Amino acid sequence: MNQCILCLSQKAEDLCTADGYDYLHCSVCDLIFVKPGQRLDPGEEKSRYDLHENNPEDERYREFLSQLYRPLSKKLKENSFGLDFGSGPGPTLSVMFEEDGHKVNIFDPFYAPDRSVFNHQYDFITTTETAEHLFNPREEFDLLWSCLKTGGYLGIMTKLVPSLEEFPDWHYRKDDTHVTFYSEKTFNWMANHYSAELEVIGERTAILKKL
Repeated sequence: MNQCILCLSQKAEDLCTADGYDYLHCSVCDLIFVKPGQRLDPGEEKSRYDLHENNPEDERYREFLSQLYRPLSKKLKENSFGLDFGSGPGPTLSVMFEEDGHKVNIFDPFYAPDRSVFNHQYDFITTTETAEHLFNPREEFDLLWSCLKTGGYLGIMTKLVPSLEEFPDWHYRKDDTHVTFYSEKTFNWMANHYSAELEVIGERTAILKKL
């Protein structure tokens, strides 16, 4: 048994080995994650992200982000204050919300590493295609939750695991920077843990409301 990096239980067991990586599965929160010693080092990780061509003027990228943007924007009051966590080399979601009149701070450990953004309280926090890169999701989600106002929203975009059986051949697993994988059961665990209201939309989007 190993400790789960999300729920911190001692219920993480070997799931499979694929492409040289060993994966653990937690029977409590359903998280799947790469054994910590097998993660890329920061230099290798950043070199992969440097290849991303995210651009706020790319309509296809905007449409992709709209899987979170559309449902979350409908919930926000005018002039809300948000944080985009894991904004990447070409911040775009923050721009989309700013175009609606909201104010948005950004954070990214490689491209916008100013941690003073965590000194504020936010009406909404977004993390798109970031959760799967987290080495310490419990620590990072605890931090984000502490920065969220009561009644605020945490919006997460990450591809949900189809099933344990399909996981070894799943395309989303095969990105070397993807080390942490979630299911709807995982988000239900998070909602219970944080006493939050949960909405799961499609196979990629979850919104938690802080009660």
